[in-house]
Amino acid sequence: MKYRATFIAGAAVGYVLGTRAGRERYEQIRRMTRRLMENPTVQETAGLLRARGEELAGAAKGKAGELAGAAQKRMPGQHHGAEPPVDHRDPRREPSAPQ
Repeated sequence: MKYRATFIAGAAVGYVLGTRAGRERYEQIRRMTRRLMENPTVQETAGLLRARGEELAGAAKGKAGELAGAAQKRMPGQHHGAEPPVDHRDPRREPSAPQ
């Protein structure tokens, strides 16, 4: 029982000291991040990257549409435009009676 109480007391002291140091470090990181994000050079670079990303996304969307259209034209059984469906059954053969 003595060892358990000593362990719990040590864990409690470590937790309290750790949380205080952890909170201070957390606040320091938050301040540094805020300063970095408010930097005009960082904001300008972020804007340029955002615009470039939008351009690339638009180009990718257009290319995907082209590829999807080309793939649909090659798929058997798909009907496009005014082409009538092709009936591959032999017209001379009568349909079989249902069973």
